[in-house]
Amino acid sequence: MTDAGYLTIGKVVKKLQQTYPDLSVSKVRYLQDEGLLNPSRTPSGYRLYSQRDVRRLETILYLQKNRFLPLSVIKEELDRADSGQAPEVEATLGRAETVTLPADDEETAGKLHPIDRMPELVGTTVSFVRQLSEAGVITLTRSPHGRDLVDGRDFPLIRVCDELRHFGIGPKNLRQYVIAANRESAMFEQALVVYARKGGGVEMAPTEETRQQFNRAFSRMLGLTNAVRDELIARRIKEPFAEKDGERRQDAR
Repeated sequence: MTDAGYLTIGKVVKKLQQTYPDLSVSKVRYLQDEGLLNPSRTPSGYRLYSQRDVRRLETILYLQKNRFLPLSVIKEELDRADSGQAPEVEATLGRAETVTLPADDEETAGKLHPIDRMPELVGTTVSFVRQLSEAGVITLTRSPHGRDLVDGRDFPLIRVCDELRHFGIGPKNLRQYVIAANRESAMFEQALVVYARKGGGVEMAPTEETRQQFNRAFSRMLGLTNAVRDELIARRIKEPFAEKDGERRQDAR
C-alpha cells in the first residue's frame, strides 16, 4: 500500500481542529476502539487515514455536535450508509436542520440580567445585544436605576442570533422575521379560533386538557408552516443550480 494521500492520526486531528476545537488524538482512538473508524495500517502497525476515513470522521463529529446523537445511533447510520441504504438521519444540503433553542436553568431564565454581563452569561458582546433590541428581536427593560436589563428567557435566542453572524446574517437582516412574526401571529390566533369552533365552540373551558390540546395544535401548525417556508426558500436558493444542471444535461445530448 502506498502512503500517498494518507494522513497520520496527528495530521487528521490538526486538519479538523479548526472546525472541532475539542478534537484530540485520544478521542479519535476512542472512536476506533468503538468500531466507528477502521483506518489502514502500515506493515509496522501505524494507522493511516484515507480521505474517506477523514470524511467519515467529519460525519461522526457533525452528528455528535449538531444532532446530539449517541455513538450507537451514529454507528447504525454509518453501517446503513456502508450497506447502500438510505440514512434515517437527514444531513444533506438543502434540508433544514432542526435547531432546538437550548434552555437555561429556571433561575437564570426567570430573572432580568444587566446588559453588561452578556459577555459572561451569553458569550456575546453588549453592542450585539443592543443591535438585537434595536431590530426588535428582543426587548430590553430599564431598571429604576437606569440600567438596561435582558430577560433570561431571551438568552437562547441571543445565542442563535450570534451564531447566524458567522453566516453573514445580522440583526438588521433578522428584522424581517420580527415583522413576519407580528403578522403571522394574527394568522395563528385566527386559526386557533377556528380550531376551537370545530371542537365545540369558542368558549371552551380552560382546563388542563384543553390547554394541552391547543398547545399540540399550535405546535403542529408551527411545524407545518415552518416546513412550507423552508421548502419555498430552499427551492428559490437551488433554482439557479438546477437550471445549470439542466443546461449541462442538454449539452451532453
